[in-house]
Amino acid sequence: MPYRYSPEFRRKVLDLLAAGRPVVSVASDLDVSAQTIYTWRKQDEIDRGDAPGLSSTEQAELGAARRRIVELETELAVTRRANELL
Repeated sequence: MPYRYSPEFRRKVLDLLAAGRPVVSVASDLDVSAQTIYTWRKQDEIDRGDAPGLSSTEQAELGAARRRIVELETELAVTRRANELL
C-alpha cells in the first residue's frame, strides 16, 4: 500500500516550490519522489482553479459515492437472492 503523506507535509512541499526551489532539490532533500511532488503540484493547481480537472473535494465525494454504489449493489444482489429462495 502506498505511503500517505499528511496534508501539512504536502503544503510545506508546495510552499517550498512556490519559494522557487526546484522539484528535484526538494525531492532529494525530503526523500520524496519527484513524480509525487509533480502530482501534488498539479492537484494544487486544479484545487486553486488554475487548471481543469476534479478538485480534491470532488474526488473525495466521487470516491464516497462509488463506495456507496457498490454497497447498494451488494444489498440488492442479496435481496434478489433471498427473493429467489422464497
